[in-house]
Amino acid sequence: MKNFSLKTLARLLIVLTVSLGFTHVSFGQGGLDRIERSRMKDMLRVIKNNVKKSYFDPEFKGIDIEARFKEADEKLSSAASVGQAMGIIAQTLIDFNDSHLYFIPPSTNLAVEYGWKMQAVGDKILVTSVKPGSDADAKGLKRGDEILAVSGFSVSRPELWKVIYYYNGISKRDRLDLTILSPGQTEPRQLAINSEMKSLPRAITYQSFFRLFDDFYEEENDKHRIQTIGGVQVWRMPGFDFDPAQVDSLMGRVKNTNSLILDLRGNGGGYVKTLERLSGFFFDKDLTIAELKGRKKMDPMVSKTRGKDAFSGRLIVLIDSRSASAAEIFSRLVQLQGRGKVLGDVSAGSVMQSQRFTETMGVNSIVMFAVSITNADVIMSDNKSIEHVGVLPDEILLPTGEDLAAGRDPVLSRALDLLGAKITPEAAGKLFPYYWKKT
Repeated sequence: MKNFSLKTLARLLIVLTVSLGFTHVSFGQGGLDRIERSRMKDMLRVIKNNVKKSYFDPEFKGIDIEARFKEADEKLSSAASVGQAMGIIAQTLIDFNDSHLYFIPPSTNLAVEYGWKMQAVGDKILVTSVKPGSDADAKGLKRGDEILAVSGFSVSRPELWKVIYYYNGISKRDRLDLTILSPGQTEPRQLAINSEMKSLPRAITYQSFFRLFDDFYEEENDKHRIQTIGGVQVWRMPGFDFDPAQVDSLMGRVKNTNSLILDLRGNGGGYVKTLERLSGFFFDKDLTIAELKGRKKMDPMVSKTRGKDAFSGRLIVLIDSRSASAAEIFSRLVQLQGRGKVLGDVSAGSVMQSQRFTETMGVNSIVMFAVSITNADVIMSDNKSIEHVGVLPDEILLPTGEDLAAGRDPVLSRALDLLGAKITPEAAGKLFPYYWKKT
């Protein structure tokens, strides 16, 4: 399988409105000695060479790449800590404003769990889950609370993924100070939330390395979950990052129904081949999903129909602000082909094709790091890219803070109602719970 993916940091969801600058970080401890500083500069050089060789735009979006990386190198000369140096490298790529171009810093043995999750819902940033027994739970943080600021920085929908990237990947903190507004309240309040910090075994595996942004992620959330409600099947698909050979067996579980809801909320994308394989089950003809615009001529994304094995029933796709990359492309394809309806929130607008380059440095002490590099823009059949735009649902449905607080899912309830199945928003909210890892 080609090492191309359509997966974005929105899966994390996904710099604040006033720039964090990525220079005041504490990823590493203590000062930066001569050897470590040299290693940071070598890391920057390797990333620069990969970007120069593989980035989809040979003009680098008008950025003077030599000047930009030279400036970063000079900043590394005066960096006071390993963490500050990592922040300088991260910011260099963030300045490209490209959803699929980002730095994955070396893993450490420091793991953090903040005990709560947030996401953009419309123009608001709302708490979507709080871990029972956590300090967040004890301090009174609730689902549906609106996050106004994190440690003094205002948060907004366009910048949320960078906030998550910063505090989970670059600068893990033992405490975050939140400014929140609870449903029904008019005055915000302050909460100091202590996180759970642990020192884990130093051994680094590829699995632990690529779980960098969620140290205590519960794998149960990555399972494909299928429920049948009033004759309608609901498939909660967590991502497209699974072997395309598994698509057939998954479709075998849902293709005999007359009505299907494909729930792509929180789906951050995955493999191109998986997207192509899945698409073939929903259309009665071969299609060009999208053209790829890179440095060289590239084969388009294509959907080969599964013919008599294709699903021909009614289809509704659910998306939200964390639906990204392959999830967005599939949703937009459904719209462009008039195959079904798309409900929910505007998607992430993180739609590029990328390739991940994993690098190692050192001999006795191995340092593993990586960089995701965009190798193509994705142009849909209407000759438009949805990068930084997202997919506009046919029907915008946004849960309120009160809905989240009460555990209601009005989006899924509405989708089921459109297909003839009746379920209350309260019951719909219990179908696909978020699982917290036991620590």
